[in-house]
Amino acid sequence: MMPDLGHLLDHWGYLAVFLVVILGNVGLPVPEETILALAGYLVWRGQLRLVLVIAVGILSATVGDNLGYWFGRRCGRGAIERYGHRILLPPERMGKVWRFVSRHGPRAVFAARFLPGVRILAGPLAGAAGLRFPAFLMANALGAALYVPYAVGIGYAVGYGLGEYVERLKHVLGEVEHVVLVGATIAALAMFGWRALRAMRTPQRPPTGSGKS
Repeated sequence: MMPDLGHLLDHWGYLAVFLVVILGNVGLPVPEETILALAGYLVWRGQLRLVLVIAVGILSATVGDNLGYWFGRRCGRGAIERYGHRILLPPERMGKVWRFVSRHGPRAVFAARFLPGVRILAGPLAGAAGLRFPAFLMANALGAALYVPYAVGIGYAVGYGLGEYVERLKHVLGEVEHVVLVGATIAALAMFGWRALRAMRTPQRPPTGSGKS
């Protein structure tokens, strides 16, 4: 059962953000993007500070992916594939992620930040594929530096646009902001992921005017 992220943030604050995000980047199927969005909403409410949320999010995302990388480097692809069955990842999906990371290297690590279902395996598979750590670290940190503000910004935008309405409904429907934030986060990430996958699957056209005169 998924823990109540609102209660986690109320009781543990920035530590809750750190723990959930680091676990999600190690490779565990936890709702890291949701807790970042919810933290952004609480920034709008004045309960958390934006700079600290983003700093903690970037740090935990980078450290978590590094741990996943070293797990893949030490244990290899076979262990990751056995682990993938436990998180309900079909073998064909694992194969696609493996080919994506092996072919594009650091660019895949960076892009994986914004692709649900790929993000949790990018670190371990990059390690198993033998990607050099300096290149991985650079792509990992850059991706985290862009992804975390993006995810936090979704929650802040929900608060800015719907916050007063959500707070009024809260007394009638309970913790309705959780539902609003989860829905907004899933919709935004799904749209971004769909566009990114579509762009990757679209064959590149050869440049025009390359023939002989």
